[in-house]
Amino acid sequence: MPTAGRIIQLMSTPQERIEIEVRQALKARDKERLSTLRMLLNSIKNERIRTGQEVEEAAFLKLVRKGVKQRQESSQLYRQGGREELADQEEREAEILAVYLPPAVSDEELAAAIRDYVAAAGLTGPQAMGSVMKEMLHRFSGRADGGTINRLARDILAEST
Repeated sequence: MPTAGRIIQLMSTPQERIEIEVRQALKARDKERLSTLRMLLNSIKNERIRTGQEVEEAAFLKLVRKGVKQRQESSQLYRQGGREELADQEEREAEILAVYLPPAVSDEELAAAIRDYVAAAGLTGPQAMGSVMKEMLHRFSGRADGGTINRLARDILAEST
């Protein structure tokens, strides 16, 4: 957890935690962090309005992942367009947001879990892809990218045929 600490994480909603982080960034005069956190806070508020209820931890992580992914894609596009300074800014913003995500699962750990599941369920061939994806996305919710799971599962299922 960032500077707010574990105690705040256990005691409050995601919106309250980000509001505390915004106040700390304001006091520290950290403009880039402040701007990024304000955008995240607006996303949380918009989601709360859209759903009509408080944003839970799972929805918060989804919003953070979406923000990180958007910034990574923007960074790539800026680099392709020769705008290094904007690409660097997008990457720094992605790093600020990534602090709020749980640690990612390594490809090796993910591949081992897929192999274990495929063996235990007796799955083979590409027709088992849906079952593997459903299980792995559920098991590694928020800690593994769907594209990575898909690529590894496809490779493993191709081996098993």
